[in-house]
Amino acid sequence: MPSLPKHSLPKDSLRQAETVEEWKQHFAVALRKSTEDITVFRGELSVHIELDQLIAVLTRLKDETGGAFTQLSDITAVDYPERTPRFDLIYQLLSVTLNQRIRLVVPIAEDAVAPSVTALFGCADWAEREIWDMFGIFFNDHGDLRRLLTDYGFEGHPLRKDFPLTGTVEVRYDDSERRVVYEPVQLTQEYRDFDYESPWEGAQTSMRQIDPSMIAHEPSSDEEQND
Repeated sequence: MPSLPKHSLPKDSLRQAETVEEWKQHFAVALRKSTEDITVFRGELSVHIELDQLIAVLTRLKDETGGAFTQLSDITAVDYPERTPRFDLIYQLLSVTLNQRIRLVVPIAEDAVAPSVTALFGCADWAEREIWDMFGIFFNDHGDLRRLLTDYGFEGHPLRKDFPLTGTVEVRYDDSERRVVYEPVQLTQEYRDFDYESPWEGAQTSMRQIDPSMIAHEPSSDEEQND
């Protein structure tokens, strides 16, 4: 795994950065990246790196000379079926020392293998299992890469955009067999016709039609005076 050059920024210069543009310049130097690879979204930095740079960049960022990003807040992925490479791995990091967040965006192909970062951040254990379960991205050197949210024997990865919305199997308890059984999905309810118009202004459906005889007649003020 390639490592970054030893050159880094002084800690004081990182603490003195006040604007987002200054942060961009600092991390472009620290991570040996072009400023074009660093974008800003809602005041937070996003650094686009290659997969083979992941461990080296995380190691640098975790060190004090790289900003002391010692907290890995989250790891997730995004699926772009029409793009090559198909996925983006997203690493969210926090530096309490600098009160700053940074996001790593790592493109990865559908059949590629990502390095596990559990040796650097122990909290990545379950996050990587969830990504494997939901997206099917495999992590190398993970100690226990099992599914996390779906059941044993589940087929497919639900957060891939080509996964059917109804799923592929359904689960029910069979009284005769006295166990839970898996069966192909069968839609037991007919598709409903939803009417999003206002119930007062839209088309009147059979459920919305009002029987005039059910409306209580309230006498007007003139009728009350005549009485």
